[in-house]
Amino acid sequence: MHRVLVVCGAGASSTFLAHRIRTAARNRDIDAIVSASGTTGLQQRLFTVDVLLVGPHLAGQFSALHSLAATAGVSSALLPADVFDRGGEDVALDLVLSLTSP
Repeated sequence: MHRVLVVCGAGASSTFLAHRIRTAARNRDIDAIVSASGTTGLQQRLFTVDVLLVGPHLAGQFSALHSLAATAGVSSALLPADVFDRGGEDVALDLVLSLTSP
């Protein structure tokens, strides 16, 4: 089971991407729970996930978010700028798989 949190500034764009990643995971027979969030209250949510995916528009905050995730024992990655384009959900899912593979 892959537990993933996609985070953006307010949670709107991450909600759309999380839905697309869930669909991609289902289509590939990958067991995943993908949720979305803004940055507010992120610290508490980190204890319920394995991977934090950070929206590209938060690149300037990635270092701090990465440190926060590491403190909670969560892998994290900055999503590429084109993740919201067609096929971006598969790129994001592949990133999750690379972060969670043994």
